[in-house]
Amino acid sequence: MKRIILPLGLLGLAACTQGAPTEPQLGVREAKDLERLLAGKVAGAPVSCISSYDSSKLQVLGDNILVYRVNKDLLYRNNLQGSCHGLAQGDTLVMNRLDASQYCRGDIAHVVNLTSGSMTGSCALGDFIPYKTAGK
Repeated sequence: MKRIILPLGLLGLAACTQGAPTEPQLGVREAKDLERLLAGKVAGAPVSCISSYDSSKLQVLGDNILVYRVNKDLLYRNNLQGSCHGLAQGDTLVMNRLDASQYCRGDIAHVVNLTSGSMTGSCALGDFIPYKTAGK
């Protein structure tokens, strides 16, 4: 009986593991916007945190991707951990942070419908992938 329990336990652990992360699904318009934003730019190594100053340059693409534009030559792409339901419909992203100077991987974001005042979703930030203009 002990011989059966161990393999069944290992099978249970294997069922809990996740596969490789998949690319977030975007609508046609969001996919074209992302393609336009990344055109002529080269991806760099992911970073854990970025400055939150000038956050008015934050662009939402669907419920799963944020693009933070620093300037014309540098932007950061963030694939959210989980879907922030409601972002694609225009609800507002509210960051839950004590240190307002940075956004970091793992920070929790809430999505709020400002008309009703209700929370429509939440997710965590992923790594920030820098994209720089080629040759700069």
